[in-house]
Amino acid sequence: MREVPSLGCRPGGRAGNIEGMQLERDAAGIPVPLDRFRIGCAGWAIPGRWAERFPGEGSHLERYARVLPAVEIDSSFYRPHRPATYARWAASVPPDFRFAVKLPRAVTHESRLADPSLLADFLAQVSGLGPKLGPLLGQLPPSLAFDPARAGAFLGALRQRFAGEMVWEPRHPSWFAPGAERLLAEFRVARVAADPACVPEAGRPGGWSGLAYYRLHGSPRVYYSGYDDAFLDRIAAAVVRDAGAGPVWCIFDNTAAGEAVGNALALLDRVAARRRQTG
Repeated sequence: MREVPSLGCRPGGRAGNIEGMQLERDAAGIPVPLDRFRIGCAGWAIPGRWAERFPGEGSHLERYARVLPAVEIDSSFYRPHRPATYARWAASVPPDFRFAVKLPRAVTHESRLADPSLLADFLAQVSGLGPKLGPLLGQLPPSLAFDPARAGAFLGALRQRFAGEMVWEPRHPSWFAPGAERLLAEFRVARVAADPACVPEAGRPGGWSGLAYYRLHGSPRVYYSGYDDAFLDRIAAAVVRDAGAGPVWCIFDNTAAGEAVGNALALLDRVAARRRQTG
């Protein structure tokens, strides 16, 4: 069973609060390319009750990737993977499939962004994904406050080494002030819209506006609970609307009891239905 870290939501943080998201990128009703929608799970395990939605032969990853267009690799947070392992995963999926990959805890939690040199090995490893590499995800510890000098130095060093998509999931309230938003935008780093949200702003996409990334951890029981139909309807509307401005990722992290797969499939169906309605 995977380790379950704290989300760091302070008392009063609201779960399932997608209706509070301010969707500023108004592209409602405008058809957008299908490859802008990256809906998936944190990991590619397929619970038995969903197996019939993933037919055919092959590994769990091969079957998963025939149905869902993206996955988030969280195991990279806990341990390194060889470039050959990433390359094998990349070879198992269709050409248009993408992987998001979480930064190691040595970078975000142990050194607390103070040692960018730790990125070198990680970036060499994930290069095995080739063109199937999507965003890198940096999830920060709840105790790590925004320090403009440290954050700027780290993101500058990261951008010297990596030109691709980057998303940030801070969990200290100080990261949701205008100064932090401007810094993330300067380095083309999108801020995650998380549920549960530790402060109201955390439930809305922020930072760089060229990418939206929703990371849904389950509510009311974090990592375990599935989302209801009303929530999924709201997130489908958010995903379709945000896709007018650029790629949108929506990753379900409520994997502990197998709810993520069902929620991802339901969201994929809703997004497809909305796209048909808008032509």
